Amino acid sequence: MKEETNQSIARSAPRPKLWNDPKVRSVLYQLLAILCVGGAIWYLVSNTLHNLSIRNISTGFDFLRREAGFAIGESVIDYGPQDTYFRAISVGLLNTLRVAVVGIILATIFGTIIGIARLSSNWLVAKLATFYVETMRNIPLLLQLFFWYAIISEVMPGPRDALHPIPGVFISNRGIKLPALEGGALNWVLAGLFLAIVLIVVLANWAKKRQDKTGQIFPLGRYALAILVLLPMVAFIASGDRLGLDMPVLKGFNFQGGITITPEFGALLAGLVIYTSAFIAEVVRSGIQSVNQGQWEAAGSLGLRRPLILRLIVLPQALRVIIPPMTSQYLNITKNSSLAVAIGYPDIVSVVNTTLNQTGQAIEGIMMIMAAFLTVSLSISAFMNWYNKRIALVER
Repeated sequence: MKEETNQSIARSAPRPKLWNDPKVRSVLYQLLAILCVGGAIWYLVSNTLHNLSIRNISTGFDFLRREAGFAIGESVIDYGPQDTYFRAISVGLLNTLRVAVVGIILATIFGTIIGIARLSSNWLVAKLATFYVETMRNIPLLLQLFFWYAIISEVMPGPRDALHPIPGVFISNRGIKLPALEGGALNWVLAGLFLAIVLIVVLANWAKKRQDKTGQIFPLGRYALAILVLLPMVAFIASGDRLGLDMPVLKGFNFQGGITITPEFGALLAGLVIYTSAFIAEVVRSGIQSVNQGQWEAAGSLGLRRPLILRLIVLPQALRVIIPPMTSQYLNITKNSSLAVAIGYPDIVSVVNTTLNQTGQAIEGIMMIMAAFLTVSLSISAFMNWYNKRIALVER
């Protein structure tokens, strides 16, 4: 009887309103937010297209197939004014990637050395590293770019009086001239070098797993050096072609032959590396200091020297703290490369600016710049996140 009464009461009780359900409200709020954002985007796009049509400005990316008609000072791939705008923008993107990749590698090496130097027991070394970090971090990057460009283009002597520190190397206001490899076997040697690097990475992973399993240390250094030397030599012999050295020679008012590091590329690279390495140094220093002092003392009690402790024990643990902020610095060095337009380096921003000035396709040009930097930045983030997960501690 009591159960029947409870059931009748439950049937007669009013059901809660749909709006009072938190799940329903959250879905409705999200739908409302999506509609508002979509409406705002639709209004902006339609208003922009309407204003462009009133002014008889064409839209779209058909202009990419037209002849560019302007020269680019330096390029990774072959390019001429008769090529299309698409190829010109590709040259700008490759120039940006080149300075970003080289800058990331050099800034990592230099910043790591400075960060370790800040923790040195030598008073002079530690103070000099501190002075470097505090000075370079507080000078705007754009001013540093102007400074290095002025040093290279104004202070350095002309080609006839170029500095000649070692044979085949000339430093002048036209840039740095270096010897270059040439010949049909060059591609074979580069392929052999790439294969050697891949094999060394595979061998290093195998050696680490072997050491974790058996405790035996594999002499990776000597084997890696042998692979790095022998594989390119085997590739050179297999090619059956020649491999020569193209030495730069002064002819007239400039140098001929070799490869050139232009003043624009040199100034941009120097500014990015020096500026970013100061931030990376602080990241490395804080990562090393995050490792418990007992690790140093325990390793020292076993008779290990301080450099060996740092390389084998402290730095592998510090990487888990270093990698996340290091990712931000890699993204910064990539995005800061857009300042190259201030010193005339033909990166993607500079090339697209010239393109939109000629074609009037300002919106499309800005969209391409945004898409390029977004793609590169997300790629760097994805790689660094993968590496961060790979070295993270696994809880049992």
